[in-house]
Formats: sequence, C-alpha cells, structure tokens
Amino acid sequence: MPYDIQTLIRAELLCLGEGCHISPHAIFDPADILGQERRITVGDGARIGHGAVIYGGTTVGAQAVIEEHVVLGKPEHGYAVGCEYPGEGAETELGSEVVLRSGSIVYAGCKLGEQTTIGHHTTLRSHVSIGARSQLAHRMSIERCCRIGHGVRCSPGSHITSEVVMEDGVFIGAGVVTVNDKGMVWRDPQRSPELLAPRFEQDAKIGSGSSIAAGVRIGREALVGMGSVVTRDVPDYAIAYGIPAQVRGRVEEATPD
Repeated sequence: MPYDIQTLIRAELLCLGEGCHISPHAIFDPADILGQERRITVGDGARIGHGAVIYGGTTVGAQAVIEEHVVLGKPEHGYAVGCEYPGEGAETELGSEVVLRSGSIVYAGCKLGEQTTIGHHTTLRSHVSIGARSQLAHRMSIERCCRIGHGVRCSPGSHITSEVVMEDGVFIGAGVVTVNDKGMVWRDPQRSPELLAPRFEQDAKIGSGSSIAAGVRIGREALVGMGSVVTRDVPDYAIAYGIPAQVRGRVEEATPD
C-alpha cells in the first residue's frame, strides 16, 4: 500500500526542502523487502514527476529533476553473477542539478555527482558511482559497481558491464559492448565466474559499435575506431581499429597543426 506523504513527514521518514515540486502521483516507499525503513530526503527546489517511485535511503540534491516514471533507489532482489540479492536497501545519492530522464531506473547504493544527466530508459544497477557533469544517454545498461568519472559522455544503446572503470573525460560511442567474463559461467555448481572488467583511462574515446573484451585496458587519450573488436590493451595515445583491433598510429600524429 502506498505511503501517504504527510504520514511519512510526521514519522521523519521523508524530509522535503523548500520550493520542491512533487507530483501528487509520485510514490515514496521507505521500506525495503526486508522491512528496514530508511529516510528519503529531497533538496530545495527539486522536482519529482508523475509516477516516479522513490525508495528509502535516497537523497535527492537541490534543483535535481526526477522525470515521469523514474525508479530511484530500488533495492536489488534475486540471483545474478553468482550472488543472491535479498532486497536490502542502501544509501542512494543524487548531487545538485542531477537530471533523471523519464523511465530511467537507478538501483540502491548508486551515487551521482552534480549536474549529471541520465537518459530515458537507462538502467544503473546497484552501487554505480558517477562523477559530476557526466552524461549517459538513453537506453543504456550500466551494471553493478561501475565507477564512472567526471565529464564522461556515453552515447545511446551501450552496455557497460559490471565493475568497469571509466576515468574522467572518457567518450563512449553508441552501441558499444563491454565484456567481463571469458568463461560465460552461469549457475554452474562446479565453477564460479571469474570476472575481469575493462578499464578506460582518462579521455579515452571508443567509436560506435565497438566491442571491448574482458580485462582490456584502453589507455589515456587513446582512440578506438568504430566497429572494432578490442581483445588486447590499447596503449596511451594510440589509434586502434579493426577486427581484431590493431594499433595503427598515435593521436598526436592525427592532430592537425
């Protein structure tokens, strides 16, 4: 049964800042599946749209915008990657002026820096962290425990596998696929998955339609051409493309005087 806003405020489970704009059809649910209640805090001037669902433990920064039918702070429940998730809530934090476009889903434990934007129908799984002024476009999947830096730009339709690290200024094109599992182990009682996520170092750029294999490092300011299959590390400042990708030059060589 949905919680009444005034009841939540009286119980100190909901704290609303000054000048908030809250749709009467937004839903606040402080209790996780295990029955643990956590406070929800909404900063000054924040906007929460029709049909948005905000779970316990969530802090929404000042002037943030939560559009229609966003799900925010959702506890993870069920089996994935060798683990059972019990539906336990966690602290979820949005910085000031964050924008969550309609239909986006942000699981519990995520932390988003100020002025970051998450596109329509993009999903952030549990414990993803994103720095300030980053932009993740629509229909992306960002898996558990990814660490994304400041000023990162990701284009639509890309899949970022769990525990990927993207340093500041990384640019990911549309339809990029990342892999962290060489063995493709799933519910095998004899084996556990051995996961090794790719890493994208500062200001690296990945062209649309590329696939990045498990454990690959894309170096600082490196450039991977569109449609590439990257199975080996790409050095700093290298230009690489092809199937499989090979180093073809250096970024400074391709830069006009």
